[in-house]
Amino acid sequence: MSGQLRRRFFVDAFAGGTACLAGDAAHHLGRVLRAEPGQLYELSDGNCVFLARVERVSGASVDFSLLEKLPAPAVSIEIVLLLAIVKFDRFEWALEKATELGVNAIVPLAAERSEKALVSATRKRAGRWRKILLESAQQARCLRLPSLRDVMRPAVAFGECAASVKALLSERRSAVPVRAIFSEAASKMTEGKPPQRIILAIGPEGGWTEEEFEAASAAGFREASLGQNILRTETAVIAGLAAAHLYFDPLAEDAKRSPS
Repeated sequence: MSGQLRRRFFVDAFAGGTACLAGDAAHHLGRVLRAEPGQLYELSDGNCVFLARVERVSGASVDFSLLEKLPAPAVSIEIVLLLAIVKFDRFEWALEKATELGVNAIVPLAAERSEKALVSATRKRAGRWRKILLESAQQARCLRLPSLRDVMRPAVAFGECAASVKALLSERRSAVPVRAIFSEAASKMTEGKPPQRIILAIGPEGGWTEEEFEAASAAGFREASLGQNILRTETAVIAGLAAAHLYFDPLAEDAKRSPS
């Protein structure tokens, strides 16, 4: 019954074998996808996933009965993305792709070289950004939504972040290849330990300032390079997160060992 891939939606909680989907997601499911009683979907509360059957569709909500608890993948890595604010179309594209690539938390950074007008407008965009995260997480069939933190200054964010791996993407010649940093950290992982926490900091167009480099270094970040080419912020998001999964995700490791 549960072998088929189905659309996934997020609910606040499961209660007594039932669940209720409300808000924009319910409108989309009921009015756009034209859900009907008897149809099956997957529901997640952020901790577990159930196969659920639609029981009732109204204008404001969709009621479900829970049929079967589905297996959820074991969490092996936790990724926090410190992302400098750039032009909103690119920033929002980066949010979407970061969610698809399994980031756990996103901290927008008001970097020194972020445009001041964009930084000032971030409060008005928070609701839109959370909607992007929700829709992307549903599409990618994530277990939970990434959290979106308040905008922070880089030095503050660097100092507040605790992790076993801290990488600051850099274009400077002194930067170490990201593969070397991740490979070294991955080799120290042992089975049975808590999930590896990785923090990846990506700067704005124009790069980090010297003061931001110094703040990152003082907080334990290593300068990491993605190669000789200069990447846009949103491209660096994809490349950096893909590298993190390659070195720290057991499923990726299994795929590397499997015969082609």
